[in-house]
Amino acid sequence: MKKEDCRTEMLFPDLEEPFNRLFQGTKYPWEALPKIKTWIAALQEGLSEEFQEVKKGVYVHKTVKLFPNVYFGENILIAKGCEIRPGAFLRENVYAGEGSILGNSCEFKNAVLFPHVQTPHYNYVGDSILGAYSHLGAAALTSNVKSDKTLVKLHFEDGDVETGLKKFGSILSDHVEVGCQSVLNPGTIIFSNTNVYPLSSVRGIIPGGMIYKGQNRLVKKRGENE
Repeated sequence: MKKEDCRTEMLFPDLEEPFNRLFQGTKYPWEALPKIKTWIAALQEGLSEEFQEVKKGVYVHKTVKLFPNVYFGENILIAKGCEIRPGAFLRENVYAGEGSILGNSCEFKNAVLFPHVQTPHYNYVGDSILGAYSHLGAAALTSNVKSDKTLVKLHFEDGDVETGLKKFGSILSDHVEVGCQSVLNPGTIIFSNTNVYPLSSVRGIIPGGMIYKGQNRLVKKRGENE
């Protein structure tokens, strides 16, 4: 895949409010990651009375199903119809879109969940953006820091891109399915309607409409662009 194929509008072609504001001025989607904190803070300033401030800097819509033993850090916004299950750990700078599930014993940090994202069991989502209707199977993780602690670099057919980010988890487009106990390595980008097999170690840029069976084992889904 070439650099131009990974522009923001290629991964998220139909951005609506409030997500269009997060990506405003970006050429590539990872440029939005450092903006998550200020974007959430700005959204909090114009909330309706349907949101309640459960602690300073944490706003939850009144329709949210909130289970016991949930931890809220700071600068968090949870949209209507979400479900936050026992033991969820929301550290800081977290936005959950309408109807999303933040599951038991899951951890979130500097993360954006588009509407109807499901992270139901033992997931880690850090410095990541998950597109609408994406789903992480049990214990699937977004690893956000390289083992050697160097900055994340992305590799394309027409050259490498230095992101300038030490912490960069994953960016998923819409309708991405990630199998149980998979690890999305730092800087992983997955385009829409792709499925990842369980127990996979994923890295790099994965095209849309594919089945990821392992490194260098990509199969096009039946009916995709036929």
